Amino acid sequence: MKTLKVFAAAAMVLSLSGCFMTKDSLKKMLKENPDILTEAIEENPAKIMDSLNNAVRKAQQQQFEDREKAQNQERDEEFKNPKQATIDEKRAIWGNKDAPITIVEYSDFECPYCKRGHATVEEVMKKYGDKVRVIFKNLPLDFHPMAMPAAKYFEAVALQGADKAKKFYDYIFENQANLSTKREKFLEEAARKAGADIAKVKKDLDSEEVKKRIEADMEEARKFGFNGTPGFLINGISIKGAYPVEEFSKIIDQLLAKK
Repeated sequence: MKTLKVFAAAAMVLSLSGCFMTKDSLKKMLKENPDILTEAIEENPAKIMDSLNNAVRKAQQQQFEDREKAQNQERDEEFKNPKQATIDEKRAIWGNKDAPITIVEYSDFECPYCKRGHATVEEVMKKYGDKVRVIFKNLPLDFHPMAMPAAKYFEAVALQGADKAKKFYDYIFENQANLSTKREKFLEEAARKAGADIAKVKKDLDSEEVKKRIEADMEEARKFGFNGTPGFLINGISIKGAYPVEEFSKIIDQLLAKK
């Protein structure tokens, strides 16, 4: 076979020259004889696929370990120098106002991962009770057409009280599929379920106050490196993504132990 002949010739050259095949010479040989690889794959498909799969798994594991290492280093630095989010007591805040732990949630009402993030925040609040308070901030993404309208509705409802804002927030995430199908009707329905004055909500949707709040939230999120959703700051320590409650507990427990 041609493959064996080429390798045999290469072996003879190497034995006579007394040197080893370099990466460049091997690359040149394969470039001039591409059928070597083709024949090898055809003759040993299972073995080669196993090797490729093993290589992919190793690469993925290495990427995971590198990402985990970088994240841990970033987190250690944030414990020393936590990020400073703007906390405006007039914004929608729920939980104990004097809680030692403040979670700032940067979220998009249309994002499926934010729905999971919402569920995790609910778990955290149940687990830690009065030790935690939550501040919701808007990070509507461009490719979610109903994200910005939902953010406007949320802030317009929030102008009527944090309790109404919390009900709106829960209702949207718990029934998120309706946002893309019922659209504005669903947002109005959520505001009504929250007990908001609908006429006032509609009047405030395009107000300067609502606009400024959303713009400030988005600018702050970008400043902290939250390019996707959801993102969280726990007393200035960041979590990027829809991580389970255990990841939140690692940070919260460490912060409470210090206090």
